[in-house]
Amino acid sequence: MQSENPILDQIAKLMTNAAGAAKGVRDEIGTMIKTQAERLVNDLDLVPREEFEAMKAMAAKSRREVEELHARLTKLETAHKNDSRDSRLFKTRLSTPVRKQSPKPKRRR
Repeated sequence: MQSENPILDQIAKLMTNAAGAAKGVRDEIGTMIKTQAERLVNDLDLVPREEFEAMKAMAAKSRREVEELHARLTKLETAHKNDSRDSRLFKTRLSTPVRKQSPKPKRRR
């Protein structure tokens, strides 16, 4: 139903156009903000989530391996220390160097 008053019709058209313009401005601002945010992220050289998770898993695996190797090394050092104590009982005089003596020249009389 149309109103008889042309002023009300023009105000209604103006409001409709203003709402459309406001939506366009809002969309444009949203696009600009998104573009700036993407540019900022690219400038910061951030790592993607997938790469971060892969590196995190690799670091955890490496940490476990280092801990296992550390425990193994400690066990071997302890065993070697115990073996060296027992082997002192069976050592001979080989710990002192043997000097080879040259024969004394014979004196002529």
